[in-house]
Amino acid sequence: MFVFGRLMLSSMSNVFQKQLAHQGLHPFYIVAATYIVLSILSSPFLFDFAFSGLSPSFWLNVFLAALLDVGGWMFLVMSLSKTDLSVFGPLNAYKVIFSMLLAFLFLGEVPSTQGFFGVLVIIGGSFLLMPPSSDATGSRIGQLLLDRGVQARFLSILLFSIGTVFLKGSLEHSTPLETLIFWSLFGLPLILAANAYLNQEPLMKSLKQSRTHLSLIFATGASVFVMQYLTLVLMSHMLVAYALALFQLGMLLQVFLGHRIFNEPHLLRRLMASLVMVLGSLIVLQVRH
Repeated sequence: MFVFGRLMLSSMSNVFQKQLAHQGLHPFYIVAATYIVLSILSSPFLFDFAFSGLSPSFWLNVFLAALLDVGGWMFLVMSLSKTDLSVFGPLNAYKVIFSMLLAFLFLGEVPSTQGFFGVLVIIGGSFLLMPPSSDATGSRIGQLLLDRGVQARFLSILLFSIGTVFLKGSLEHSTPLETLIFWSLFGLPLILAANAYLNQEPLMKSLKQSRTHLSLIFATGASVFVMQYLTLVLMSHMLVAYALALFQLGMLLQVFLGHRIFNEPHLLRRLMASLVMVLGSLIVLQVRH
């Protein structure tokens, strides 16, 4: 129930964020508005808990997780504003590849032959995301990798993958709800600072544009809030690799929603690509656990 709840809310939040981007709101402003809602929802819980017993390790881990995840969300929404949801969703399979790469670089885990095969299957599936063309086969992969939205998606995956390490560390010293509260509250000043330095659009312009979309902004923040809580509960009760394997199913839903809501093309091709990439993810995760 928690896994599929998380899967549904993740897809819903991506749809809401893409709809806000289509209304002309800057991606960084969308993330800031999301964190404002997250902080509003988190604040009442501050009165129900005594946080003085939380260890220094918790504060360090949750701050670093918030820092990395703010960057992850910025690149994620930037990707959604530039890329079809039905391409954005399947690229989540690359999280398994980034996880393998990080494990190799920092833990010395050398992938097996089967692990490399799973990576090749994921890459082959991403090749299928591109429509047929008269160009050479290799150019389609190049077209995918050179797409700015795809590049932003890869950066978001990298930041979220590293942030997961620190989220896991904070959960060793707290409950999922405590981690969620301070992950949300620490993230707000970070994203506001990022907007002040990186967002060139006038703040008043964004505020005026968002007035007619307050319900959609709240729905975005609420869905992220519950999704993140479900994620933290799952991380504290089951192996991350098993949760990742189940989360891959979300790409099928995102391909369908991209076609249904945003009229994105190549439904069957992208569904087939997603199935191949799910298979590759399962091959890699089976090897690691």
